[in-house]
Amino acid sequence: MSESSFQPPTAHFPEVSLLITHFNRSASLERLLYRCRELNLQFGEIVVSDDGSSGAHADKLQTLKEIFGFKLITVPQNQGLGHNLNKGQDAVSLPFTLYIQEDFIPKDAFPEALSGALSLMKAHPELDIARFYAYFRYPYLKPVGRGFCKMDFKLWKPGYRKFYMYSDHPHLRRSNFLQKFGRYLEGAKGDVTEYTMMISFLKKKGKGIFHENYDGLLEQRNDAAEPSTMRRNFWRESNHVTVSALRHLYRHLKMNWDYFT
Repeated sequence: MSESSFQPPTAHFPEVSLLITHFNRSASLERLLYRCRELNLQFGEIVVSDDGSSGAHADKLQTLKEIFGFKLITVPQNQGLGHNLNKGQDAVSLPFTLYIQEDFIPKDAFPEALSGALSLMKAHPELDIARFYAYFRYPYLKPVGRGFCKMDFKLWKPGYRKFYMYSDHPHLRRSNFLQKFGRYLEGAKGDVTEYTMMISFLKKKGKGIFHENYDGLLEQRNDAAEPSTMRRNFWRESNHVTVSALRHLYRHLKMNWDYFT
């Protein structure tokens, strides 16, 4: 069955705020919002945290606000990912936050996964996040039901990918997240902001679950008209065997060092 012909039941989440970060990709934001409507996803509130979009994108935000009734939190000029995440989370008023960047598209299976995540987080107050998307499978997982596994971080376990318990990719979290783990680092590049939160999450003993279908619940889509605004350098992206080996060694040493210091 195609995505377009699928007619799902209403999935109502009155305790969940949908938080979307946005910057100069209003067509992507529109696509995400309409896709949520197609899936009959209903939230207690929608917060769009805009990082100073300009021109036609700023105008489109006002149009979309009228259509979807979201709470728009914006600034006169771009202040970076950390500031955008902080002010967006500050505007949330409900117990749970579903965080999604504007370039993601939920698939048919997503509402059921969200329902399962919410049920598990209600049943287990110690859980801080439920992750729906990743570039790779978290290496140490223990099944807990509803398609989720608990991420098991132990410093003595081999490899550095165990450090990636937190990610800015789409996830459900408790709305007191900033109070528990600290505010996002502002005035830094997006990947540095994400990294510092990841280390804080580990140091403060964060706990989370990871969906087994991590590459089948949402699609990340960037095109020529609205490309990704995240810029990564050669060191992070090169697949050259020597560069890749050095990168893995560097990450292993750095993450262990940062965890202790």
